[in-house]
Amino acid sequence: MDSNPSSAETANGSIYVSSAVTNAAKILVVGHFAVGKTTFIGSLSEITPLRTEEKMTQASLHVDDLRGVADKTTTTVALDFGRLTLSDELVLYLFGTPGQQRFMQLWEDMARGALGALLLVDPARLEETFPVIDLVERYGLEYAIAVNSFEPDKVYEEAEVREALDLLPDTPVVYCDARDRQSSARALIALVRHLLDRAA
Repeated sequence: MDSNPSSAETANGSIYVSSAVTNAAKILVVGHFAVGKTTFIGSLSEITPLRTEEKMTQASLHVDDLRGVADKTTTTVALDFGRLTLSDELVLYLFGTPGQQRFMQLWEDMARGALGALLLVDPARLEETFPVIDLVERYGLEYAIAVNSFEPDKVYEEAEVREALDLLPDTPVVYCDARDRQSSARALIALVRHLLDRAA
């Protein structure tokens, strides 16, 4: 992890949560392998995000599917962690889960106490999303879908995504670029609004 403070940390003068904050919520950022979870959390976190990335080795070549992400050289092996203060009273803690099946045993601990999940999908690899949806639903988490397209010139209609993933009508589907802070924030806001609607 980079030991130099980010600009957000420097501006605040501290990496610590303000004493005015009275509420905290845990949000999972989930999705299949190489869908952009680490990038998403990095684009939003007001502190230098904690990353547990390791270099990919020859041993993973026959295990991890690199179609469409051939230049990927690292992978999350435990979790990503970031923080985002929404107001004087509320802070979100963002936990990114590993995408590979061999790390699924971490989900039970990470899902405990989570308010909900933002599920990132690559529309060109939708079939890889089904095991993640199964896990989210197994742990009883409300979720929203964030379509993080790696083909900006190709448009995937919301109706197509909904039908392909067999989503419930009230499951939010938003489009985002995980590299862009404002775009990522809109996706997270869609999830938060969904959670508030479900709690009402």
